[in-house]
Parts: sequence; structure tokens; C-alpha cells
Amino acid sequence: MEPRPGCVVVTGFGPFRQHLVNSSWEAVKELSKLGLGRDAEVELRTLQLPVDYREVKRRVTRIWEDLQPQLAVHVGVDSAAKAVVLEQRGRNRCYRETDARGFRPEHGGGACVPGGPEVIESRVNLKAVRRRVAEEGVEVLVSRDAGRYVCDYTYYLSLHHGDGRAVLIHVPPLSPGLPASLLGKALQVIIREMLEEGENAHGQSLVPRKQASGRTDWGS
Repeated sequence: MEPRPGCVVVTGFGPFRQHLVNSSWEAVKELSKLGLGRDAEVELRTLQLPVDYREVKRRVTRIWEDLQPQLAVHVGVDSAAKAVVLEQRGRNRCYRETDARGFRPEHGGGACVPGGPEVIESRVNLKAVRRRVAEEGVEVLVSRDAGRYVCDYTYYLSLHHGDGRAVLIHVPPLSPGLPASLLGKALQVIIREMLEEGENAHGQSLVPRKQASGRTDWGS
């Protein structure tokens, strides 16, 4: 699959459990308003995903088959997080918690992709991204365990379909100190750095510069 030059897809999640307002989607909506900056000159497409294993599988497949992005960034909420967390890898198995519809994957030991590798790493060096983002005043951590819930499930599927051209970002719940506007700005800064850091197999930037810009919300 050849990626589409200049297309970046960013997703957030809808409500579930106590998160009637999901900070991940609120942050993505703010990012959609901001865009990635004029000099980035890439098309930003945003999509809300439900906290639903089966629907996520369908929509992530559609993202990669229909849009063929250079990079997909999935944003989820972590109730315990105090900072923005960049997840370096997704895991294939042991998804035992039920989703918002009461379903959990059981085929193949709760696997995302039966027969797939246990772990897939993002092509983007997130430690390098974290170092550069810290210079912008954004508090960011890097993790290697995304939690085995729908966020992690989404991430593994996207890494699988996109040959590693995906990243999962966990954001904290909204609070007076971390409003949606600040999280959206943090996403903008982080994703811009990811586009600089990430490289494809040919040693080129994940998203070429100097292309026609645009921003589109891609609804469900």
C-alpha cells in the first residue's frame, strides 16, 4: 500500500463509563480548529471512534484502505494520567475488559489479529519526539504498555494495517489545569514533531513538506 502524500488522520474516542465527555475527542476537536500550522502543509482529517472493539476494527481498516494516510494518530483518555503519554507499541492479545457495548474479543485469546506478532512498534521514535517537545513546555511521557483496552486494540490494528505508521497518545481527563484548548495545542506540537521524526522505509519524512494544505473533518 502506498501512503497518500500529506494526509494525516487523527482520531479520538466517544463517551464510555464515567467519561461522558471524553477528553481525547475534545482534544482532537481543538486540534481540528488549530490545524497543524501553515508551514506543515498537510491535510488533517479527524474522526471520532466509539469505544467498541468491533466497530473500531471496521473503521481502522477503512482508514487505511480508503484514506491511506502517511500517519495515523489515535488519541485516548487515561484516567490516571497526569501528563500526555506517548505509547511506543501496541499488543496483540489479552483484551479481557468489555467495551462500552459489553463485548470483548474472545477469538484467538482475545487477539486483535489472530496469528499476528505479539507486539508491533511504531516507526516513530517517540523518545526523540519527547525530548524535542519538552523544549516547547509540554509535559510528555513515553510508555511501552498501552493498557490492553480499546485504545491499545485500536493502536495494534492501525500499526498492523499501516506498517508501523501509527502512534497512540493518551491524554488525562479534562481539568481546570488541563482544558481541551491546552490538550489540543499539545497535540499540535507533538504531531508536528512526529512528522519531523518519523521516517519511512526509504529514509524520507513520513509526511512530505511543501504540499497543498487543507483540513477536513471526516465523520463517522
